[in-house]
Amino acid sequence: MTVPLSIIDSPADTSLSHAEDFFAPQKTSAARLPRADVFTRNIVRGVFEVLAGVREVEQLARWTSEEVYRSLVVRVSLAKRARSARGMPAPRDVHEIRSVHLYAPTDGVYEATVTAAARARTRAVALRLEGIDGRWRVTALALL
Repeated sequence: MTVPLSIIDSPADTSLSHAEDFFAPQKTSAARLPRADVFTRNIVRGVFEVLAGVREVEQLARWTSEEVYRSLVVRVSLAKRARSARGMPAPRDVHEIRSVHLYAPTDGVYEATVTAAARARTRAVALRLEGIDGRWRVTALALL
């Protein structure tokens, strides 16, 4: 015996929208997440290592939004191509995080600026952290 399938097309049935909301990314309060300053220091250090070619960009995928990850992949491939064209090995500069400034516009969201120094230059990084699905995620990243 077969049971016919029916497609529910009535606006009165909202169970589908509730299911979509349930499986959508969930915001997480900052109180339920690790310290934002420690995470910021670690993720910025990881970004510098990825750009230098000493860490794989895939290692940061879990901690970044899709847009940030894609922009990192492009930037890493350009840096790798430039090093290859010049015949340069990956630099082993250690970046010292000089300062981290955090601002919380709302619960579960931080905007950060970081100053990091290596032997040859000092760089500034601006990023936005959002608590999503129980962990911090970098949703915007700018290296200056």
